[in-house]
Amino acid sequence: MSDDGRAHAEQSTTPAPPTRHGRLPRRSPFGFVLRGIAVVAAVAVVGSGSIAAIATWQVLQNAQPSVSLAMPGTTAKKAPALTAQSGEVNMLLVATDTRDGQGAGFDDAANQKASNGVGNNDTNILVHISADHTNMSVISFPRDLVIPIPACTNDDGAVTPASSAAMLNTALSRGGEKHGLACVASTIGKLTGLQIAYAGKITFDGVVRMADAVGGVTVCLATPIKDDDVTPALDLQPGNRELKGAEAAAFLRSRHGVGDASDLGRISNQQTFMSALARQTVSAGTLTNPAKVLRLADTAFKNMVLSDTLNDPATLARLALAVNTVGLSNMVFLQFPVVDDPADPARVLVSEGPAATLTAALQADEPVQLAPDSLGRSAVRDPDAPTASPSAPANASGTTTPPAAGSPTTAPATPRPSASAAELPNSVSGQTADTVTCAAKSKY
Repeated sequence: MSDDGRAHAEQSTTPAPPTRHGRLPRRSPFGFVLRGIAVVAAVAVVGSGSIAAIATWQVLQNAQPSVSLAMPGTTAKKAPALTAQSGEVNMLLVATDTRDGQGAGFDDAANQKASNGVGNNDTNILVHISADHTNMSVISFPRDLVIPIPACTNDDGAVTPASSAAMLNTALSRGGEKHGLACVASTIGKLTGLQIAYAGKITFDGVVRMADAVGGVTVCLATPIKDDDVTPALDLQPGNRELKGAEAAAFLRSRHGVGDASDLGRISNQQTFMSALARQTVSAGTLTNPAKVLRLADTAFKNMVLSDTLNDPATLARLALAVNTVGLSNMVFLQFPVVDDPADPARVLVSEGPAATLTAALQADEPVQLAPDSLGRSAVRDPDAPTASPSAPANASGTTTPPAAGSPTTAPATPRPSASAAELPNSVSGQTADTVTCAAKSKY
């Protein structure tokens, strides 16, 4: 497929039979999203005054050098000031599939040939928090999505030309180590119409270290999960399983063990994991435990490359205030709307109608409402989960009170209706954080 040779005709939103996008085995990390969000929440929950300042300073001493989201010759717009009551947040989280420096299991010739250097942006997640901090959308963009990619400055100081039709996961390598994250942010920004002020990048080994730091996540498995194409290989039996370390990272990377073995099935599986992590974090009081939060923050700063807009204690504190007011039922994980590419079964294109509905809601800073039967390709509802949600309503200040530790944090059978929410068609898959789902091999 040439970069510029594909016409983008409007696609039908009628669901097509599932295809297996990205058939070649790739190990792509993904589940760092909520842990990344926990990083920006660290300062606010540690304490106030000098304790918070000292803790933040300690974390930032381990941070990797930050990068700018402004291409050479341009000036990035200043991020809005954030308080507990106002300030929209658009934060991009990217995972690279580079094998360089990733240790045993990734140092053989085949892995090094598959990806090296800055790598490909195989995981792309946009976190949008509304200006009033009452709702949050966590949007996953398939790596095989074919879209226009703007011109990007590269490590040589030259410009990688724009492409009218290229795979999303080529954006990182187009910008290189210095400007790759900015290139991905520019690409997603143009696709959604949003200004992305904050961004971070992580590698395989970073995901493993984050999985260790979080202390394990209990995930429901509806079917056996077996996959020999990840490291370590997975052979998990049905039931509630605690996943941590390298095993958790392998679960998040697994494609052949979940859903229909497609990248879209893997995104659904990762939403199951992330929603479980969110519920567990709230019920266990993780974000109110200074030691746990500092460990997460310290690990993230050691293992992530952040934009220069995030490498600042005051910004971290303000972002923390934004995250802390969003309840589980208002935290929506969804996949950007796509349809199969008729010219290539291993690629997907933008589903124009649903995508327009979603991006219009994001630009208008409106919450989104998933259809009742919106679960993705590898997720099924946990039949043993309670159907009532104890999530507390917003109080007079607009904040929510987390449920007590140990209390259930599950969703009703269908998402709550909202008069002001933009209703998404049933072709858009996802779930809210308080929806308890199980990972399954295939629903088809």
